Amino acid sequence: MKKRMSTLFSLVKRDKYLLLMFSPIFLYYVIFMYVPMPGILLAFRNFIPGQGMFSGEWVGLRWFDQFVNSIYFWRLLRNTFLLAFLPLLFGFSIPILFAVCIVEIKNRTFKRFAQTVTYLPHFISTVVVAGMIINFLSPTDGIVNTLIAKLGMEKVNFMMDAGWFRTIFTSSDIWQSFGFSSIIYIAAIMGIDPEMYDSGKIDGVNKFQELWHLTLPSIKPTIVILLLLSLGGIMSVGFEKVYLLYNGATYETADVLSTYVYRMGIEGQNYGFATAVGLFNSIITFVLVFAANTMTRRLTKMSLW
Repeated sequence: MKKRMSTLFSLVKRDKYLLLMFSPIFLYYVIFMYVPMPGILLAFRNFIPGQGMFSGEWVGLRWFDQFVNSIYFWRLLRNTFLLAFLPLLFGFSIPILFAVCIVEIKNRTFKRFAQTVTYLPHFISTVVVAGMIINFLSPTDGIVNTLIAKLGMEKVNFMMDAGWFRTIFTSSDIWQSFGFSSIIYIAAIMGIDPEMYDSGKIDGVNKFQELWHLTLPSIKPTIVILLLLSLGGIMSVGFEKVYLLYNGATYETADVLSTYVYRMGIEGQNYGFATAVGLFNSIITFVLVFAANTMTRRLTKMSLW
């Protein structure tokens, strides 16, 4: 026992600066992810504010049954899935292709300029991005509708049309994230042994063959891991952006589980029901991650665990 403790203290002493850097992340997850976990009991109780978290009648699965049988269940499930899946479907390959293009650029000045321009949107606040979208698509003086009017066509009220919401959400999400997401792919490509490319040139491969047979297979582990992490969040659409962009006219295509939880819990003060919906979402997310990891391990021999 003493030997183990001395070994532990020596490791802590050796890595004290790394542990110090890690401590804010550790505290964040402990405080905001693990400490609130007893609150899931609200999903099984008829919680009444002011009487304590563990008070109220035990109702079992009543809230889950009420949610599954509600008229909004399939709409919420469909919208949550699509608003997470569409950016993944259309945007997952863009950072990979962009990383390949950046690595191939020889002009260092232009390369830095391109990287800076594409990285910046990631650091813009979601509130600012939502404000930009609303202003650009304004039916009165928005730049998009101004151009449409100049072309002799009728202006479109994009933000009040449910049919446009998914397109707006998906395209803006890809624009905001693809540059920053390419960083890890650029690092992975830069780590490939240059001798592989030299051998390919000797064999007479062209750029497309080099990409398909050398670059992509070399960064395959990175692609698989990031795909699994993306699949893990497929039922966790960002609340802020949806909440800032949607309105009553677009609920049919915009309302997701997180916004529904907010309306039922914070605005409607039905905390037990809202907790049950949130817990349901978490369970579905866990099942999807586990299934994706199992499938990937069988197909590619690579996985998160």
